[in-house]
Amino acid sequence: MKITFEMLRSKGACQECMQWVEANLPDSLEYQEFLDRLATADKPDWATWLLAQFGSDESIKTVTKITEAPKHIFATGSLVFKCAVSIEGRIEAGRGIEAGWGIEAGRGIKAGRGIKAGGGIKAGRGIEAGWGIKAGWGIEAGWGIETGGGIITSEGIQAGWGIQAGLGIKAGWGIKAGWGIQASEGIQAGWGIQAGLGIEAGWGIEAGGGIKAGEGIKAGFSIKCELTLSVGTRIFAGLCGWRLPQPTEQEIHAKEVIGTIATGEWKRPERVNA
Repeated sequence: MKITFEMLRSKGACQECMQWVEANLPDSLEYQEFLDRLATADKPDWATWLLAQFGSDESIKTVTKITEAPKHIFATGSLVFKCAVSIEGRIEAGRGIEAGWGIEAGRGIKAGRGIKAGGGIKAGRGIEAGWGIKAGWGIEAGWGIETGGGIITSEGIQAGWGIQAGLGIKAGWGIKAGWGIQASEGIQAGWGIQAGLGIEAGWGIEAGGGIKAGEGIKAGFSIKCELTLSVGTRIFAGLCGWRLPQPTEQEIHAKEVIGTIATGEWKRPERVNA
């Protein structure tokens, strides 16, 4: 698909954008090349706008090596990295992003579908995916992490803002968010879970360490941790609304509970006699 001046005008492109395009680009340009030119010219907001207006296609942009690191990388369809990538700007694809190694962008990382990396995923700003996010190493964002699917990593998940998943969240290490943590399914961490605000899961919540929330915790089923469960307000376990939870699915397992239990039964660990 070629992008023309008339197409941009019909989509309501701003005057500044139209003036720049008319001065720097030909009358029409292939969609992907248009994005490449905007990335080279350091116009990431315009490139994001272009993707939002004209949508994704079935093309695949493959990056095999980066000799001179570009500031931004955009793709009309899928984006595949055959090498490790670390840039100071933004990475965005109309469809999925996949890398055999790690992905790092000083600004945000955004995919219309899923994001998958054999190494870690790191963004100075936000990470957003229409589908799931999966990393062989850790996932870190200076801003928020949001996905329509699940989040899976063998290491930790950390966000300066909130973490939100349309499915479950699973981390081999800890999970930490400056704001809240929310998952439509379960939340599971090999280490601790910490949120500056609330923690909410449609299913259960489980941590190998402690769980701490600045506000409350809500879980559809049980809440389990090996250390202290601490909240600023109240704890709700067994809130499942699509079926009646069993008694064992309404339990709270923790060595110590700090906060008010609104629903659920605290199962104190049994003392072992020496």
